[in-house]
Amino acid sequence: MITQLKSHAKDIDGLEVRRLLPGRPHQMVGPFIFFDHMGPADFAPGQGIDVRPHPHIGLATVTYLFEGAIMHRDSLGSVQRIEPGAVNWMTAGNGIVHSERTDPADRATGSRLHGIQTWIALPKAHEQAEPGFSHHPKSSLPVITQTGVEMRLIVGNAFGRKAPTPAFSEIFYLAVEMDAEAAFDLPPEHEERAVYVVEGSVQLSGTPVAPLHLAVLPAGAPVRIEAATPARLMLLGGAKMDGERFIWWNFVASSRELIADAKTRWREQRFAAVPGEVEFIPLPAR
Repeated sequence: MITQLKSHAKDIDGLEVRRLLPGRPHQMVGPFIFFDHMGPADFAPGQGIDVRPHPHIGLATVTYLFEGAIMHRDSLGSVQRIEPGAVNWMTAGNGIVHSERTDPADRATGSRLHGIQTWIALPKAHEQAEPGFSHHPKSSLPVITQTGVEMRLIVGNAFGRKAPTPAFSEIFYLAVEMDAEAAFDLPPEHEERAVYVVEGSVQLSGTPVAPLHLAVLPAGAPVRIEAATPARLMLLGGAKMDGERFIWWNFVASSRELIADAKTRWREQRFAAVPGEVEFIPLPAR
């Protein structure tokens, strides 16, 4: 049986963000524990996003854009502009701090922003690993084509191909563009799978799935994906996680003790800083 999760929208400084994971009854799909759809948003000249430095533990962040650009800076000294079709992968491990802002040149002229941000929970063997960052340009990501369908493999393994991004568990993550009347089969090679409909009229094995909904699929059987109109999808999932995960603010961990330690370290400003930035988001009271 297909379970459909509806997004919950909130406005963050002029950017509408729709959250799908964690949700009910599914906190996670494979290692995906957080799934946000940003925008589309149009910023007038002088406007943009300014996400001040903030910490993460126990996860990897993946940013994938359809439109616009974001400047990433982190406590490792990474400075990277991400544009549509490319991937920023940041491993938080035992702790990293980063900021996300509109580039000054884009801010001066006005810009449009539209994309997906996800958190991928790290397995217990890697959740306290050293932090890391890698950028993968659009040209480096495998493209899988079928009639009327183009799929870009962002992370992991799918359809016999492997992405260059550094995954720590069995995972797949694809950005899909479909022509009207196109169709393809999603095989059951991964234990947990989901389809997010960004836009378009889509059916999964005969079940309609509305835009801005995440459809969590049953295990063990192929699923026929059909588009009546041009459509944009995200396919995601992987192996079930090795135990429960706790989420508090920007922290993900397999134990409450690791969360408590991260809270103390951030409150006492013992995380490494982002070079050149003095602002930061304080620890929330709740």
